[in-house]
Amino acid sequence: MTQNTSSAVPSQTPSGPGAEPAATRAGPPSTGRLIGIDLARGLAVFGMYSAHVGPDVTVGGPVGFVLETARGRSSALFAVLAGFSLIILTGRPRPRTGRAGRQAMVRVVIRAVVLVVLGYALTALGTGVDVILSFYGLLFLAVLPLYRLRAGVLALIAAAGALVLPQILFVVRKSIEDGQWADAVVARDPLARITGTDGVIGLLFTGGYPVLAWIPFLVAGMAVARLDLGGPGVRSRLAAAGGALALLGYGGSWLALRLVPRALTAVSAATDGSSANSAWWSDRVGDTGDHVPPAWLLVAAPHSETTFSILGNTGVALVVMAVCLTVADRLPRLARAAGPVAAVGMIALTVYVLHIVALWFLSDVCHVAAIDDDGMSGLPVLLAFIAAAVLLAAVWTRLFRRGPLESLLHLATSPARRVP
Repeated sequence: MTQNTSSAVPSQTPSGPGAEPAATRAGPPSTGRLIGIDLARGLAVFGMYSAHVGPDVTVGGPVGFVLETARGRSSALFAVLAGFSLIILTGRPRPRTGRAGRQAMVRVVIRAVVLVVLGYALTALGTGVDVILSFYGLLFLAVLPLYRLRAGVLALIAAAGALVLPQILFVVRKSIEDGQWADAVVARDPLARITGTDGVIGLLFTGGYPVLAWIPFLVAGMAVARLDLGGPGVRSRLAAAGGALALLGYGGSWLALRLVPRALTAVSAATDGSSANSAWWSDRVGDTGDHVPPAWLLVAAPHSETTFSILGNTGVALVVMAVCLTVADRLPRLARAAGPVAAVGMIALTVYVLHIVALWFLSDVCHVAAIDDDGMSGLPVLLAFIAAAVLLAAVWTRLFRRGPLESLLHLATSPARRVP
C-alpha cells in the first residue's frame, strides 16, 4: 500500500493491495526478504480468488481442504500485510518525524481515501463479492495513530484488541438487531446515500470486514514490521508465535464448543440446522443471519469476527509470512519456482480489482451464471483466473516497476510532497 523512497533498505517493503512492488527495490543481500513479502501477498490474492470463484468447500478431498483453509484466512493475511505496509510508509526501523512524518501520514490518508472510493465503485458493480478495499482504507485511518509504537507495544495492543473488540462488536450488533438507532444513522449518513449501502455503520459494524473487529490484524502486521526479519532466529520465532496463536484460536474454539453446555446446539440452531462440528475452523457451519446467539462467540469460523477467529487467522498469517520469507531467503530454487506468485503479489491491487471487474463482465455482459454458494463455475474458472493473473503479472513486472493501478495510486499521493 505504500511507496518507499529508500531503495537500499532491505526490509522496508510495502505490502497489500496497492503496495509498491518489493522485488524491484532490493539489492543482493535483501532480495530474499523482499520477495518473501510479495510471495505472501500473491498467495493471499489466490486465496481470495478461491473464495470468490472457486467451487464450494463441500467438494471435499484435497481441493475442498485447500479451499476451506483459504476461506477467511487469505483476507486476514491481506490485513496483516496492510499493517506491515503502514509501518513501511511511516518509517522503518524508526518512525519518521518532522516534515517526513507529516508527509508520510498524508500519504497514508490519501491512499486510504482512494481505496474507500475504489471499494465502493467495485461494490456498485453488483458482483456479490464483499469487496475488502473500502474497509481496508478505513482500517488504515483507524490504526495510523499507532505508527510510532514499538513492536512489543503493538503486539500487546493487537492481543488486547483481539480479546476485547469482538465482544464489543457482538454487543453493538445485538443493539442494532434489537433497536432502530442504526437505521436512523444510515438515514442521515451521506456516505450511505451516495453509495446505496449502510455507509459508516456497514464499515464499522455490519459489513463483511467490520473495522472494529479487523483492527487487530493490522496492528499485528505493524508489530511484525518493527522486527528485524533478517536477524538470527527471528523468522523461526515468528513462525512459532503464529503456530501458537493458531493452536490457541482454533484449538480453543474446538474445546470451548464442546465444554460449554449447549454451545454446539445453539450454534447449530442459529445456522438453520447446519452442523456446528466444523465451526472451530470452517465456514461449513453456515450463516447465522441476523440472530446471533452468545454461543457464536466461541466459534472460529471464517468471518465469524470472534476472538478465537482473530487469534487463529492471525496465527496462520504469521506462519505464512515466516515461511515465505524463509523460502525466499534460504531456498533459492524454490524461490525461483515461486517467482510467478511473487509477481502477482507485486501488482496485487491491479489483479484484485481486475478479478472483480471480470466477474461483473462475465455475469452481466456475457450472461454467465452469477456467483452463488457453489462458486461461479468451479475449479476450471478458478484455475483460469489464477493463470490470467500470473501471465499478466509476469509480463507487466518485466516491463514496469509498478502495476497499472499501483502507479495511479502512487501518483495520487504526490500532493503529500507539498506538506511543509
